Amino acid sequence: MRITSPEMLAQALKNIRKERQLSQSVVADNVGLKQATISGFENKPGASRVETLFKLLTSLDLEMHLSERDAKNAEAGWDQEW
Repeated sequence: MRITSPEMLAQALKNIRKERQLSQSVVADNVGLKQATISGFENKPGASRVETLFKLLTSLDLEMHLSERDAKNAEAGWDQEW
């Protein structure tokens, strides 16, 4: 999945949380956060802390991979724009 903004990242994580039928409270409790922190991340990700992102990834059993922007490779593996 190609993500290019905080809003896209927040929406992707929210979608995964909902697909797994997890409430914000459950996700928060798994890593010692408050439900309001998860809500804040999902609604205003640009104002969130990096630490919150990594705790959210941990709670959802996800990891992040970074890659260099390369139009040639990006186009080959992605055929839809958000």
